[in-house]
Amino acid sequence: MADAMHFEELLLRESTRRHFFRDCRVGLGGMALSGLMGSGRAASAEPQPTGYGGRDRHHPAKAKSVIFLFMAGGPSQLELFDPKPKLQELNGQVIPESYVKGKRFAFIKPDAALLGTDRKFGRYGESGAVISDCLPHLATVSDDICIVRSMSTDVFNHGPAKLFMNTGSPQFMGRPSMGAWVTYGIGSESQNLPGFMVLQSGPRGPRGGAPLWSSGFLPTKYQGVPLRSGKEPILNLGNPPGMSSVQQRDFISAVNDLNGIRHEFTQDSEIATRIASYEMAYRMQTSAPDLMDLSGETKETLERYGAEPGKHSFANNCLLARRLVERGVRFVQLYHTDWDHHGNVGTELGTSLDERCKEVDQASAALVYDLKRRGLLDETIVIWGGEFGRTPQGEPRDLKGRDHHVEAFTMWLAGGGIKTGQTIGATDEIGYYVTEDKIHVHDLHATMLHLLGINHLNLTYKFQGRNYRLTDVHGQVVDKLLA
Repeated sequence: MADAMHFEELLLRESTRRHFFRDCRVGLGGMALSGLMGSGRAASAEPQPTGYGGRDRHHPAKAKSVIFLFMAGGPSQLELFDPKPKLQELNGQVIPESYVKGKRFAFIKPDAALLGTDRKFGRYGESGAVISDCLPHLATVSDDICIVRSMSTDVFNHGPAKLFMNTGSPQFMGRPSMGAWVTYGIGSESQNLPGFMVLQSGPRGPRGGAPLWSSGFLPTKYQGVPLRSGKEPILNLGNPPGMSSVQQRDFISAVNDLNGIRHEFTQDSEIATRIASYEMAYRMQTSAPDLMDLSGETKETLERYGAEPGKHSFANNCLLARRLVERGVRFVQLYHTDWDHHGNVGTELGTSLDERCKEVDQASAALVYDLKRRGLLDETIVIWGGEFGRTPQGEPRDLKGRDHHVEAFTMWLAGGGIKTGQTIGATDEIGYYVTEDKIHVHDLHATMLHLLGINHLNLTYKFQGRNYRLTDVHGQVVDKLLA
């Protein structure tokens, strides 16, 4: 009898609790919403993850956000940033064996002939930055960027190499992307948009797909959210036909009440993520369409970017990237594909390299200019580059092209504490190996985190029995990159 009475008491207590959630019309969902709207960042509604949490930076930050312009496929540094007179002189000759002994290639053989370039290079700005005629707009902001000629990576196939650049690991599953690590570490300042947004342009998506912006073993709230052009910028965000806003609010509150009760018993962080996701989606129904509406931009701004409202393009995405960081989004990544030039790097009419450069050059330069004039460049890191570079040897094809190259390639950075107006690093006389200031992918990650106020050694997450970090067990902050 006593056990039965105890059971009835528990049942009454739970019933009263559920009636409270239903009748007060607030519920855990409404409480979560109030907390989110009252706090400075969306991440505060959830329990802090294990590892480095607290969302206090390790040291004063020079940057608040990151825009990574990812040229998927591997732009040719030898056509764009790193001219080699000796390579021109040796054009058509077999590369010395000492360069390639023991090396693996994606398509060419070790004895492939060296290939010079017919691109013209000039020096621009007070810094005298060397940039080819493929990128005339970038030349106009040469003093606002830092060119790094000495990048290196470990992986020469596209999918794993993209993962390596974006996650610090070539493994296809399970590792968080850099945007996920950043938002996990310091959260987001946006209340109405996710902290990590992804935009894509080009003829197809990047090899590797969604794992490139995955949260991996971190809670899923930190994964990148793809933003599309058109009437539905984010999939499944709109209401089902016939559902009013009042009905939707009641539905979200009810579901979040149930999720909240479940979370009390399980303490599963994914349930807390689900609650926050419903609330974020509710607010995004108004914030996302407003973000995508470029009609409020001036004619001069649209023309500077080459953006056309309603069009799907890299130019539109660059303008959207600026609008996203203005709204407090922490990490924005733009993927532009089809830079895999095994052919078509020469000056033949209409070559693929010319087309890709034309698609990104004006908007990339406009983004740097626009961020600067709006006072946003000092707090925004801009990164431009791909997963690797291209070989000094040519492909045995009708149109000039180059194979994948991991030993040396070029990227450029701007803003957010980067020391601009300089060129860092050097390669040998044919552009095969780094000879000065080698910067590995892990070093790039460590430096980016440092500028955001994060010590890359301390940003960890325990998974399957050990602590992981973006830089794995490697990485050094590159002092020469710092202003």
